[in-house]
Amino acid sequence: MTVLSGGTVVTMDPRRRVLEDGAVAFSPASGYLLAVGPSTQLRADYPTAELVDCTGRIVLPGFVNTHTHLFQTLLKGLGDDRALADWFTAMTGPSAVELTEEDCYAAALHGCAEALTTGTTTLVDFMYVHPRPGLGDAVVAAMEEVGIRAVMARGYVTAGADVGVPAELVQTLDGALADAQRLIDRWNRPGSRVRIGLAPCMSWTVDAATLRETRALADATAALVTMHLAESPFDITEAQRRFGMRDVPFAATTGLLGPDLLAVHCVQCDEHDIDLLATHDAKVSHNPCSNLYLGSGIAPIPQMQRRGITVGLASDGPASSSNHSMLQAMKFAALIHKGALRDAEIMTAEKALEMATIDGAAALGMQDVIGSLEPGKRADVVVAELSSLCLTPLHQPVSALVYSARGDEVDRVYVDGQLVVRGGAPVLVNPSEVMQRSAAAASALTHRAGTAALARRPWRSMIVS
Repeated sequence: MTVLSGGTVVTMDPRRRVLEDGAVAFSPASGYLLAVGPSTQLRADYPTAELVDCTGRIVLPGFVNTHTHLFQTLLKGLGDDRALADWFTAMTGPSAVELTEEDCYAAALHGCAEALTTGTTTLVDFMYVHPRPGLGDAVVAAMEEVGIRAVMARGYVTAGADVGVPAELVQTLDGALADAQRLIDRWNRPGSRVRIGLAPCMSWTVDAATLRETRALADATAALVTMHLAESPFDITEAQRRFGMRDVPFAATTGLLGPDLLAVHCVQCDEHDIDLLATHDAKVSHNPCSNLYLGSGIAPIPQMQRRGITVGLASDGPASSSNHSMLQAMKFAALIHKGALRDAEIMTAEKALEMATIDGAAALGMQDVIGSLEPGKRADVVVAELSSLCLTPLHQPVSALVYSARGDEVDRVYVDGQLVVRGGAPVLVNPSEVMQRSAAAASALTHRAGTAALARRPWRSMIVS
């Protein structure tokens, strides 16, 4: 038994209780939260428990990152200052073609360790590139080793050669779904910490049959479905060229939209798109850092939330966000809508934290399992320091976490009641070895892909016209 005692406990429960001098009790053996309440009460109720002093710290549910690409951990900084289509064809696509099992394992191990040390306990890896067999298995192996909760969304590209998708990334639909079924059969078991989802990539890399068959497999297996939708203007113009309509209506005509669909980005959504998402109870993954990095725009998140659409938060892959930090994503999510809509009240720090925790859990259909500190849920818990120069003087802990945190405040992380981060460092893997392995893989990959020059690009100042 473990009791985290004396901290500021932000429960994210239905009443959004914040407990000063609060405590959380859980069983490492079962992985379940047992009690949340005043420190004095829980210390008395569990007198033989391991007691962890959390004085001066915030205790909260682990963050839920609803969208990333772990393989892109090896691509940080190579695609700076490019629009999405150019970013993909000049850097990401050529790199993806050369991926090996070792690359994917090293990238996922590094990415998951990084995510854990910044407070993420659950993530969705949108693994859409499979130039050779076994890459999804390598990702899952790394997830298991580092101790994170995750969905490895087995993605696929079944079209798009005409717009620059490398031929090596285009798979047959039957082959992609057969591999997805194999992984689902292996991993989607009761109690499994890592599960498999389905991820048709984006509208200009699939066809109608791909989305219809995805829907059929999802219905048969109860697997999560996720897809990039309305991310950039190119997505919209290409969908109109290919299908005679925007990509969200196209997805609707195939039957893909539903409560189990996690629509990623949705930056270019218009009112009709939002109507369709709301009507079908589809969920949305908001990726503010990536959307700004690629110049895609700002998603109409407040409008979606007013329509009752569940919106989770995400980092996106490090090739377009440069890290897996949900602390950074929360601050951007809390700020950009204020500036875009010139309304300081349109998004709050509290709502940003909701999107990173309980709303993210709901976006994955896991709100009864994770996302808040409540007895009976899994013990996915983060303990973060509140005593740094950046966060003090401290008036409001949630505000400090969202607006003031640097990103290195996370001290302890538990997943299923197991300690996976201590003193800000991963417990189950050696961080130095993880970084050495990913650095070697990243260097070799840039040379095989012909992208090494992007790391040695000349200085580029802003062009003034």
